[in-house]
Amino acid sequence: MIDIPDGSLFGLANLPYGVFSTPGAGPRVGVRVGDSVVDLAAALGDEVFAQPTLNAFMAQGHDRWVQVRQQITELVAGEVPDGAVHPVAEVRTHLPIEVADYVDFYASEHHATNLGRLFRPDSEPLMPNWKHLPVGYHGRGGTVVVSGTDIVRPRGQRKAPGEDAPTFGPCRRLDIEAELGFVVGTGSELGTAVPTGEFATRVFGAVLVNDWSARDIQAWEYVPLGPFLGKSFATSISPWVVPLLALEQARVATPAQVPEPLPYLKEPQPWGLDIDLSVSWNGHEVSRPPYREMYWSPAQMLAHMTVNGATTRTGDLYASGTISGPDKHQRGAFIELTWGGREPVRLGDQERTFLEDGDEVTITATAPGADGSRIGFGEVTGRILPAP
Repeated sequence: MIDIPDGSLFGLANLPYGVFSTPGAGPRVGVRVGDSVVDLAAALGDEVFAQPTLNAFMAQGHDRWVQVRQQITELVAGEVPDGAVHPVAEVRTHLPIEVADYVDFYASEHHATNLGRLFRPDSEPLMPNWKHLPVGYHGRGGTVVVSGTDIVRPRGQRKAPGEDAPTFGPCRRLDIEAELGFVVGTGSELGTAVPTGEFATRVFGAVLVNDWSARDIQAWEYVPLGPFLGKSFATSISPWVVPLLALEQARVATPAQVPEPLPYLKEPQPWGLDIDLSVSWNGHEVSRPPYREMYWSPAQMLAHMTVNGATTRTGDLYASGTISGPDKHQRGAFIELTWGGREPVRLGDQERTFLEDGDEVTITATAPGADGSRIGFGEVTGRILPAP
């Protein structure tokens, strides 16, 4: 039996999946239990877990996910084979999925309202379509990286308000976005839509996301087609995928949606999630974004993403967009937290507005689990390196 410390965020109510390696063996699928990682290929004798990503397992579908979760629960409560258990501190974690496609949404009313007030102070903060559909953009799957990967400061065109013409160089306003990401386990065919009621059987689990953002590059490029180089250089995710099956106790209603959504966006049962995030900047906690405040649910995001007949595939990742609450200490992006750079954040004896070279950001999160427990998502961390 594996020892699980009291109060562990990685108890039997969680059992998140990841991909790990050890000095003597390459990447394969494991599950985190307490302060240990169980090698599932060795423990269950199934070659699907000997793969370097979760994709083959996820593609087996919801019934298989339920079956394996039960197997792992019984295994951990009994005897795990010798050699199948490794201390988490002694393994290396890898990107847990082969990312097929990446989509990022803009689902927080508080975040969208704050940015509207910053960018359009003389207009309504929300665009007319915002409360009718989950706004999103298609990102770049090839630049999704695992937590711990250093982030090189991007370069590009930027034009400050007082400049007559754009210049090229390193980003001057490098930012974060604290988000939650959802991993599609089983895809859908071209020309079909995924209804909100199929969310729980299509989506395998959730990860933490830091969608790094070059605000000055983004500001110059985003009209008329939206984010491009200001977002595509890097997106970090946590190494542990918390199964959707572990998040039943975290389900809550979304905030009231007015006007009433169109029929394809209505949910049989709501998929809001009571998840508390924490953002630390150079070791100082600066924000506690609450996911339960998100206006659009992940089921609605998936339905909207496919309503035009677009396919989904095993390994698709879609993220919530910045998670922000109504209070200043709940803002999940530094452009909000510092109000466009006008209100610096104090980090010990230093002040920051946007990220400087050498800065490190860590995002963590917890949620209610079964039997009154708390479950954890691990962390997503990145450190900024100078532009080349």
